[in-house]
Amino acid sequence: MLLIIVLVLCILFIILSSTKMKLHPFLALLLGAIGFGLFTGMPLKNIVASINEGFGETLGKIGIVIIAGTIIGTFLEYSGGAFALAERILKIIGKNHVPLAMSLIGYVISIPVFSDSGFVILAPLNKALSKRAGISLAGTAIALSLGLSATHCLVPPTPGPIAAAGELNADLGLVILLGLPVSLLALVSGWLFAVKVAAKTPIDPNPELTEKEIKSKMKGAPTAIYAIMPILVPIILIVLRSVTEFPSSPLGEGTVKSIISFAGEPVIALLIGVLLAFGLPRKLHKDMLSDLGLVGKGLRNAAIIIIITGAGGAFGKVLQNSALTETIGNALSNTTAGIWLPFIIAATIKTAQGSSTVAIITTASILSPLLSSMGFTTEIAKALIVLSIGAGSMVVSHANDSFFWVVTQMSHMDVKTGYRLQSLGTLILGVSAAIIIWILALFTI
Repeated sequence: MLLIIVLVLCILFIILSSTKMKLHPFLALLLGAIGFGLFTGMPLKNIVASINEGFGETLGKIGIVIIAGTIIGTFLEYSGGAFALAERILKIIGKNHVPLAMSLIGYVISIPVFSDSGFVILAPLNKALSKRAGISLAGTAIALSLGLSATHCLVPPTPGPIAAAGELNADLGLVILLGLPVSLLALVSGWLFAVKVAAKTPIDPNPELTEKEIKSKMKGAPTAIYAIMPILVPIILIVLRSVTEFPSSPLGEGTVKSIISFAGEPVIALLIGVLLAFGLPRKLHKDMLSDLGLVGKGLRNAAIIIIITGAGGAFGKVLQNSALTETIGNALSNTTAGIWLPFIIAATIKTAQGSSTVAIITTASILSPLLSSMGFTTEIAKALIVLSIGAGSMVVSHANDSFFWVVTQMSHMDVKTGYRLQSLGTLILGVSAAIIIWILALFTI
């Protein structure tokens, strides 16, 4: 109980200090992490080690990705390419369907691509679409975020569902077969939340640019086809890398696989996108690549996002390295809640420590020896257990989740708005998925 109380107090401190006291989120997160460690009795060395480990791990995974994505966005904006691309897309989908389009794009992209990377890659396009459609960035950003989360937590080959399927000896093909419709149906509730609730929060996608300035940029803009290349090529490379890692080795085991595996690493793929972005301006000047040019501007824009995201990772790692996850898992494993038990355990662990993947893997390891006694022995029952765990791992994304900070900082949201939109949105998405899984279980188990 002490762990839970301290966790709640730390989260309240982060929210109130960053909104009411105007303390920078970076400091609020670090102080929250240190406070949690001290008041729960973690050894002092472990607190420092966890903060360093969490900050380093998070930036090691997505630091360069955020930098590269921000540079691509800067070149897309400066060249007018983002707005030319947005104009072409709006002619196809219409101004009223931008949130739906972003939900579906995120849904597809996050099957092979991590949510963090997917959001960074698509953020420039999302901002441009929102600006050209004249709608709030809040609605489209949450629509994209929830689209990414739906498949990230429910559909292999993302690591969490694969690990859970392996731990529970579930049929991976059946997990995919059931995960796709469950995640898509759950996303309907997420999309409705984005358009009915989140979209009512006014956030200008690009307050620095007027409509006159946008039209001026578009006069010298590259074609929509070339403008999409810095976004599309990295996505294709990352997807191909996922394909090469299938057990059947569809692209063989030789040089081709090695090259694609290298080029498909998110860091390399995004750097290739940066090189393609250099070709977007009508004429590339060497000054654009300098500290005072577009590259420097991109780096400065990325810096604040990186340090806050890293601090969120540090906070999450302190929680992971405490006894919190184990305590929650053991306490809940003794309850009898049927198909809801995996959801409850995963949701509690996710909310407590921040990582969806950690929540999935931990919950699967807790439930593995209990499946027989719970009566979940058929292939479809085990597949639904994996999905129930995945649904729980969505609930909820908040201050201890690095994805929360990627979404909020790249969408101009403050912490209070992030909790009201991103956190509540992931709660609705996860619960919706759990209800669908429960209904399926009634007819199949």
